[in-house]
Amino acid sequence: MKRPVILYFAFFSCALLILAGARSQAAQRETGRVGCPHCKNDGSEASQLLQRADALFAGFQAGEALKLLLRVLELHPDHHEALSKIARAYMDFGDMIAESEANWQEKKLKQYHIAEEYARKAVKADPNGTWGHFYTAASLGKIAILSAVATQIDLAEEIRTEVERAIALDPQNGFAYHVYGVWQRRMAEIGQMRRFLASTLLWRSVPKGSMETSVEYLKRAVALNPTVISHYLELAKSYIAMRRWELARPSLKSAVAFPIQFSDDPAHKKEAEQLLREIKER
Repeated sequence: MKRPVILYFAFFSCALLILAGARSQAAQRETGRVGCPHCKNDGSEASQLLQRADALFAGFQAGEALKLLLRVLELHPDHHEALSKIARAYMDFGDMIAESEANWQEKKLKQYHIAEEYARKAVKADPNGTWGHFYTAASLGKIAILSAVATQIDLAEEIRTEVERAIALDPQNGFAYHVYGVWQRRMAEIGQMRRFLASTLLWRSVPKGSMETSVEYLKRAVALNPTVISHYLELAKSYIAMRRWELARPSLKSAVAFPIQFSDDPAHKKEAEQLLREIKER
């Protein structure tokens, strides 16, 4: 099925080296967690559960991570970090549903809506936390891709608002720049006729985007997270949309070369390989 093009989101002696690495990891455990560099690991039950959940996410075990995060909520119902990471878990669940499954769209939408619910709870728990806003934008983007055109247009402005808030709260949030870069490209891809039809038939105004801004934001995402496969893939897509084949190829080759870090990376690598073949002679 062809989706509407409007919207839409991985390191003297060996003994000394091992010891140094262990000490470095211990220091990291004391000073922060994934997505929460200033969080204190104080030995509390919640802190230990969150650290274990991070390790499970790294091992592509989102389901087991979710169980631990829900235990954190039993201890602290408004825990922003746990709520944000639960949103991540449900987005992972949605991403892992194969399009070959029966009713795959409905199944994916269900998971993404749950992710949105927890992301909004994270924002409510801490309006000044970047990740609640990020996962709200990211989950809405996933929902938009699978929704009717009118819904996609309705969600576009809120996605922009939430991702801009995520960036304002943490300018080092490379994943927020990723979402905004993709948003800019998809808005720029909407032609004048589609905008006219949306205005006259749906009574909706479509936000404008820029390919140049898309590239700028995605390059920023790459600079902040230089081993994340999806950043290179989406940057290449923006270059392809601009017919800059010579710039797209290196990004696609990087997406293929980097090791898998996230549950949807195998699909990203496959797509990058396909795009490389498609633009080989261009």
